[in-house]
Amino acid sequence: MSEPSPAAHITANTALLPAIRAWELYLNDQSRSPYTVKAFVGDLQLLATHLPPDRTVGAISTKDLNQFLQWLQNGRGIPCSPKSLARRITSIKAFFRWLVQSGRIGADPAEKVLQQSVMSPLPIILTQEEEQRVLDVALKYRTAQKPDARPYTLLLLLLTTGIKKGECLALNLNHIDLENPAGPILFIRYATPRSRYKERKIDLTADWVESYREYLAQYNPRDTIFPWSPRRLEYLLEDLGEETGLEKHLSFDMCRWTSVLDDWRSGIDHDQIRQKMGISKIQWREINFKLRRLAGEVKA
Repeated sequence: MSEPSPAAHITANTALLPAIRAWELYLNDQSRSPYTVKAFVGDLQLLATHLPPDRTVGAISTKDLNQFLQWLQNGRGIPCSPKSLARRITSIKAFFRWLVQSGRIGADPAEKVLQQSVMSPLPIILTQEEEQRVLDVALKYRTAQKPDARPYTLLLLLLTTGIKKGECLALNLNHIDLENPAGPILFIRYATPRSRYKERKIDLTADWVESYREYLAQYNPRDTIFPWSPRRLEYLLEDLGEETGLEKHLSFDMCRWTSVLDDWRSGIDHDQIRQKMGISKIQWREINFKLRRLAGEVKA
């Protein structure tokens, strides 16, 4: 016998907080990111503090929701950035859409609430000259009298594959195929079904493979390729940036965007770039526009 839906006991006469708790269970059942669940639930709990405590989900109107959003911007006394406002609108819409689709309420009060999209700032990238300089510093460690291939292996991997920090930290030894007849390949894997669309194969360079073999011999990782905390690897990148003399803060995100822009400037097919990044066609719209701006193809 299948488990009852988290919404099974929710009706239009249910108060907001119990409905939010049921929605939280539903989101967790859908393997949503714990950070997403925490943000969405927090947004709805904020709505619950604004509305009368006895207001039921079936009695909440579009006017109530718009007044709540106005309060966030002008009456709460705490700054609400455009990005936070846009996310809270998304949370509200997702919650009431779930209530309608699960048959708990008949009409969606959030349907006519206007969504506000926000274009995040342009990322900071390395210039081609800065990219070469920081690689030279990392190479110095690799070829030192007491060689350390870790900085070069990590940095070159990020700059050639454009993978995200979380993807890098999750890499296992079996995600690298050095025996592939078509050339060495990096496999990006995801454990949750919802993220399977992000899985992909990325070609690896001969230079990286050579450094990787040296790194394996020096560190002998047993399972995870980079078995250190996120902060420790962030420090490693920061130290490389400081030694290079960069005024910028060298980071995983900076390496990712630099890699993607290098591909863009090299004339690689745009859909291949999108697939290499592991993003959807909807996400690509904003990324595409940012890359055009970074490449100087359109003005701000």
